[in-house]
Amino acid sequence: MKRLLRRGLRDETGAVTADWVVLTALVVGLAGALMTILQDPINNGGTVIANRIAGSN
Repeated sequence: MKRLLRRGLRDETGAVTADWVVLTALVVGLAGALMTILQDPINNGGTVIANRIAGSN
């Protein structure tokens, strides 16, 4: 049992996968935060553009 545990602790084949999972979660979290922060300014910009288009007819 001890030998199996030591071999498992030295084995690093899954380490890259764990790194990618953490990095992917970080990117998704940052994208969600950025989307939340920019949602109102983007909507307001769209409203301004729509009002200008409607006013030019």
